[in-house]
Amino acid sequence: MQTYLQCGRFRLPLTRRRPLVMGILNVTPDSFSDGGRYHSLDAALTHAEAMIADGVDLIDIGGESSRPGSQPLSLQEELDRVMPLVFGLRELGVPLSIDTYKPAVMREVIAAGADMINDINGFRGEGAWEAVAGSDCALCIMHMQGEPQSMQQNPVYADVVAEVTAFLARRIAQACRAGIADERLCIDPGFGFGKTHEHNLALFGCIGDMQKALDTPLLVGVSRKTMIGTLTGRPIEQRAAGSVAAALAAAAHGAHIVRVHDVASTVDALKVWEALA
Repeated sequence: MQTYLQCGRFRLPLTRRRPLVMGILNVTPDSFSDGGRYHSLDAALTHAEAMIADGVDLIDIGGESSRPGSQPLSLQEELDRVMPLVFGLRELGVPLSIDTYKPAVMREVIAAGADMINDINGFRGEGAWEAVAGSDCALCIMHMQGEPQSMQQNPVYADVVAEVTAFLARRIAQACRAGIADERLCIDPGFGFGKTHEHNLALFGCIGDMQKALDTPLLVGVSRKTMIGTLTGRPIEQRAAGSVAAALAAAAHGAHIVRVHDVASTVDALKVWEALA
């Protein structure tokens, strides 16, 4: 098992004791949780600086909403949203991840200084591997059944754990064939992306086994999602405590990265968990 993630300008240590905290920075008007809050450049930069002060390990910038039912964004609109943040944040000493599935966006943000590409489509877009292969940025390969517009209408699996694991194994093999080093890769089972609540629970309970089977660092992103709302009965704006609990559970299962909205409370909780577990 690799001991670090090669993440552009950074080499991030990976440990079973405490996962890295990836802070979410959505610059979209329609994201499911914080749509519109950080749509202006000043607000987004201020929020990013606050996450850095709170101890975030890397920041994931999203210019296009991928919530269930969301509509695709044009290439230029996405670039207009994310590029100013890459330029504004790249000198602050924290790795920058860009949440995109468009190879053209990948090329532009990597050239501008992004350190990671987080692709909900698992780098299946035409030209995706070519867009990233020549860089040293990290790649997060996520599983998604269907597409955001329709993925939650009727997701069906014969065996969700086996099928998601097999998909990720195929994409890891494809990355290897594209000349991408293992230390640049991490994987994401894609909670809520073409999965029912039962599928999400089955996957969560097996993330440790999945990580071992694939021998690749694993990222868990369930912060404020419907899964947390179903378990707690809380609306989106009241899911912070449930999301922190899920981050701790992910850590206990062996996740190497947790993707969260609530950085300060997650960082504090993981510090205590690491000391007491």
